[in-house]
Amino acid sequence: MSETTHDSAPPRDVPLAELAARHGLSVSGARPSLPQYVRQLWGRRHFIVAFSQAKLTAQYSQAKLGQLWQVFTPLLNALVYFLIFGVLLGGRGGMDNSEYIPFLVTGVFVFTFTQASVLAGVKSISGNLGLVRALHFPRASLPISFSLQQLQQLLFSMAILVVIVVSFGHMPSFAWLLVVPVLALQFVFNAGLAMVMARWGSSTPDLAQLMPFILRTWMYASGVMFPLRHMVETRANWPSWVADVLSANPAAVYMDLVRYALIDGDYRDTIPAATGLYALGWALVVGIGGFLYFWKAEERYGRG
Repeated sequence: MSETTHDSAPPRDVPLAELAARHGLSVSGARPSLPQYVRQLWGRRHFIVAFSQAKLTAQYSQAKLGQLWQVFTPLLNALVYFLIFGVLLGGRGGMDNSEYIPFLVTGVFVFTFTQASVLAGVKSISGNLGLVRALHFPRASLPISFSLQQLQQLLFSMAILVVIVVSFGHMPSFAWLLVVPVLALQFVFNAGLAMVMARWGSSTPDLAQLMPFILRTWMYASGVMFPLRHMVETRANWPSWVADVLSANPAAVYMDLVRYALIDGDYRDTIPAATGLYALGWALVVGIGGFLYFWKAEERYGRG
C-alpha cells in the first residue's frame, strides 16, 4: 500500500507564529496600532451618534412623561438642595435668591453631566457584553457614545437653565458664548474619564456599586450647592490653599466657568484667573490619557 504525501502540510519545525505571518494571518481581536484605532473609531462615528440617540430615547421610554424627565430630574435635585443648603443650612454665601438659585441650578446641571457620564462609562463594557462579543468594532465607541448621550441630555436641560437665569434678571451677553467651548472641553474630559472607568468596570463589576458614593463625595467637595471658597475660608476657617486646591478640581472648574458665563454678581470675582487653563489642562490630560489607557486593553474587553 503506497503512502500519500501532502505537499501543503507545514514543516514540523516552523513556529506557528512565523507560519501565520508568512500567510498574512493575524491574531483574532488583536489590538490595532494607535493610528489604525483612531481611523476605525472615526469610521464608526455614525454608529456612535446613532447609538447615543437610541439610548437617550430609550432611557425614559417606560415613563409616562418620557423625555421630560431629562429636565425634571436635575430640577428636582436642585429643589432638594435649595431647601437643605439654601434654606436650612444657610449655605448661600451671602447670595440672594436672584443669584443663588441660578448658581445652584447651573451647578446641578453641569455636575450631573460629569456624574452621569462616569456612571454610564463604568458599565459601558460590562453592561454590553453581548454587543462586544458579537461584533468587531473599536470598543472606545461605547464610553464615548454614552458621554455623547449625556451631552445631548445636558443640552435639553440648558434650555430650561436659560429660562431660569433670565427670569432672575441675568440677561444674555457675549459672555454666554463662553458656554460652548467650556462644555466642549467638559465633554472631552468626561469621555476620557468614562473610558478609564470603562476599563476598570470591565474587570471589576463591583465598581458600579461603589461609584455613587465616590461621586457624592466629589459633589460635596466641588461646591455644587454652595460657594466653595466662602464655605472653606469663612465657615470652616481652613487655609486659603485648601480652597485653591478644591477649586482646581475639574468638576468645580467647569461649573465655575459656566456660572461665570451666565450669571452676573459678586461670585464672578471669587473665580481664580487660571480656571480657564485648568479646564483646558484637565480636558487634554484626562481626555487623551483616558483614551490611551483604554486603547491599551482593547484586546481584553469581552473576554473571560
